[in-house]
Amino acid sequence: MDANELMKYKNWIVVGDVLNSSKYAYKILNALKESGYNVFGVNPRGKSEDIYLKLSDVKYKIEVIDLCINPLIGIEILKEAKNLGIDKVLIQPGAGSMEILDYCKRNNITAMEGCALVELSNRSSN
Repeated sequence: MDANELMKYKNWIVVGDVLNSSKYAYKILNALKESGYNVFGVNPRGKSEDIYLKLSDVKYKIEVIDLCINPLIGIEILKEAKNLGIDKVLIQPGAGSMEILDYCKRNNITAMEGCALVELSNRSSN
């Protein structure tokens, strides 16, 4: 499976600073929404309308996590994901680490490194 194949799934969560318009998490969240995905944000530092504090607060079955957060927090997100049965993650540049990749491999979580914005752009140009 590659990052492009993850784009076939429609129920996403973007984890990161989704409340800050200058951050990629915010841009990715909005780009996925504009492309017709069922997507909300998770921001462990604060919530607002349609933004959750943790994965378990989300009211639908999450198919893919878009990880746009410091790897030290990201590993905790992935532990919660494992407990919830979420088995696919797209790791944005800067959000990955060997610990995250090893954790995913040991726990049968499909982990792809890539950028959702690039994948969305590639899909729209095809």
